Amino acid sequence: MTARPPKAPPIPAHPGLDVRTDELVWSGRFPLQRVVFTYTRFDGTPSRELIWELWRRGQGVALLPYDPWADRVALIEQFRLPILAAGYPPIETECVAGLLEAGEDPAEAARRETQEEAGLDPDRIEKIGRYFLMQGGCDEMMHLYCGRARLPEPGAGATHGLAAEGEDIRLLVLTAEEALARLDANTITNATAALCLHWLRQHRARLRQDWTTA
Repeated sequence: MTARPPKAPPIPAHPGLDVRTDELVWSGRFPLQRVVFTYTRFDGTPSRELIWELWRRGQGVALLPYDPWADRVALIEQFRLPILAAGYPPIETECVAGLLEAGEDPAEAARRETQEEAGLDPDRIEKIGRYFLMQGGCDEMMHLYCGRARLPEPGAGATHGLAAEGEDIRLLVLTAEEALARLDANTITNATAALCLHWLRQHRARLRQDWTTA
């Protein structure tokens, strides 16, 4: 068995859970575990033995920059190999996002990722919520935020990202109405961006008032 990296701790104990084997089968950037287990069903009986692969990504953050003065949002576009593998165009429209460093505060990580991927520095942020995106096979918890920032005219902007990580990220500024129209038309297929835009729809009027007077 491979020695465990910090991002792949053993499965925590839980009432009714019987972990029979817990093996680290891949220890790359994102470790993969193979877990054999049973659990107690709702009727109190034990489940059959299950074998699951568990992808350990840890915690992530995403932030939607919003300009309440001009009523604009900033998204990003970048190449995504898994999207192409699924048979879809690989240039995905997303929110700025990334993984937390060890011990990093999610809000500070969101600010860092916004600076790195969009060249923006939000001066005020509000938490949207925290969500699992792939609970059937991955432990990643995403912390979502909206951040106040002054944005340029709508359109594709400059590219950003860390050269050391091979990032090529293009800033995309849209009016809030256009972004919500894309959401409704399902041309934004990224779940994190969709969650953030659904939240903005519910809170947009409040932000336009509160964030322009403070």
